Amino acid sequence: MSDKMQTKSQGGLDELVQLVSFKLGKEEFGIDILQVQEINRMVEITQIPDAPSYVEGIINLRDKVIPVIDLRKKLGLEATEHCKETRIVVMDVNGRMTGMIVDSVSEVLRAPKSTIEPPPQMVNSVNADYLSGVVKLEGRLLILLDISKIAGEVHSAVDELAEVAA
Repeated sequence: MSDKMQTKSQGGLDELVQLVSFKLGKEEFGIDILQVQEINRMVEITQIPDAPSYVEGIINLRDKVIPVIDLRKKLGLEATEHCKETRIVVMDVNGRMTGMIVDSVSEVLRAPKSTIEPPPQMVNSVNADYLSGVVKLEGRLLILLDISKIAGEVHSAVDELAEVAA
């Protein structure tokens, strides 16, 4: 599927973006489907000593070691127990893989780019630094995450730990 799908709007053509939506508590978030490698059930996570609190550890996925973060902790939300709906969303950001633990994955959505608005400074308790926008869809509000920023911080922290251990 192409991410360059288009739909007619009043002023001509409006490009569509495809988003994977997922939940953290009562909030619904979205990320660009082009950055999502796969969505997995929870697996055993190996902890990394001295890692930041939001880094749950690492997993081995098809012979690749991937850092995994608890997205609730990273965004400053209250931690909860994992359940059968909990998923690890594996992202590819600039060629580096990162896993994010989310409460549940909802669906794949298409949204006209024109419906994406800049994020407000505070969306409930989520740090606006990690948001790239907000989409209004069929009476729902979908918070778009800046995955590049989140993954960049995770990889910096993991790289630092690897240097210290070397």
